[in-house]
Amino acid sequence: MHALKLPATSSRPGQKSSNRPGNKPLRKRVSIAVWLALLPMVLTVVFAYLGTMVWTARVSLSNSRTFPSGDFAGFTQYVKLFHNDRWLLSLQNIVICGACFIVACMVIGLLLAIFVDQRVVAEGALRTVFLYPYAMSFVATGLVWQWILNPELGAQAVLHKLGFVPARFDWIVDQDWVIYTIVIATVWQASGLVMALLLAGLRGIDDELWKAARIDGIPRWRVYASIVVPMLGPSISTAFVLLFVMVVKLYDAVVAMTQGGPGTASEVPAKFIMDYLFGRANIGLASAASIVLLATVLAILAPFFYARSHAALRKEVW
Repeated sequence: MHALKLPATSSRPGQKSSNRPGNKPLRKRVSIAVWLALLPMVLTVVFAYLGTMVWTARVSLSNSRTFPSGDFAGFTQYVKLFHNDRWLLSLQNIVICGACFIVACMVIGLLLAIFVDQRVVAEGALRTVFLYPYAMSFVATGLVWQWILNPELGAQAVLHKLGFVPARFDWIVDQDWVIYTIVIATVWQASGLVMALLLAGLRGIDDELWKAARIDGIPRWRVYASIVVPMLGPSISTAFVLLFVMVVKLYDAVVAMTQGGPGTASEVPAKFIMDYLFGRANIGLASAASIVLLATVLAILAPFFYARSHAALRKEVW
């Protein structure tokens, strides 16, 4: 009897063959479907974002006033911009406000996250209370804090009626302190968001870490400082980016609280741009300010994202 010979096959048992008929056309159809699904977003990015950036850069190089003009004025608008005291003051304010805002939100958000992570009573209610201010609009937040800090109606008036006459909470009308009232209002609103992000990171840490630290007798504060906080790197990075975007977009709270005053003491770049774009009909100068603000954001965030992606790549390699 002759042994029955089976046809040779190039694939091992349990392995799918990549040369099956119709496999490549299927992958091609899937690829086309994916690109068609991404097409609206690609067009939006190209025309709505990149297109408007190019148009804004072009207008910033002209002498446009009420309407865009086609003339070319070189960097005249940029020279005018950096000789504008109001613009320089807005940059100073945004640096002070941004630094105080981000640091305060990070610290308060981390402390709130650690507190809630202790499995306290009514944890769900506390999370809701801490996160609720973030659900409010910046206009509403500005109006609430404008009333609280109003010397004639707010906290100062209440304390004076209670007999604490020396108490002063008139920062909102003080040119030297008004920018810090905006910091207080925005920190109150955004700290809950940082808490939620960091709490999610804390809940992702293995309980075995705490058991090992307890056995070794390591103080709890040292565990947080040396181990937990570095492990929260991705959550902290996400929180930083979101807070930085809030700083750049800071406009609503300033308008609602102070209108940029007293005088121009609480002026910020976004308000400067809006005022010159619509109030003073100087599109060229407003466009130049927008490009400077965009370049500053890219100069700060681009290295940040590069370092973050490089670190993630090195982690995957190792």
